Amino acid sequence: MNQTAWIILITKGILNDRTMRRQVLFWIVVAALAWLGVGAVLLDAWLSQHPILFLLYWGACLWLTLTSALLALYDALSVRAEGIRARQELKRRILGGDHEP
Repeated sequence: MNQTAWIILITKGILNDRTMRRQVLFWIVVAALAWLGVGAVLLDAWLSQHPILFLLYWGACLWLTLTSALLALYDALSVRAEGIRARQELKRRILGGDHEP
């Protein structure tokens, strides 16, 4: 199995498990905040002297921020879809007359 297949499997595992998805989201937000703090406080003078590294550094921070925003959006839509499915199942069970023994 090649590296791309492993990455796809890991990503599917993260996206399909709500607890894992939220843990990954938490750590991405923590990393983005740490990245922001280090870049704004500790590396500010050094990064301003190196324009290419400045763009790469803040590009990585932007990537972390966008990843967390997209993962949060996916989580919200996933929870909404789960609620809709649960409501439909409940409606089917109540109105359909299915009774569990």
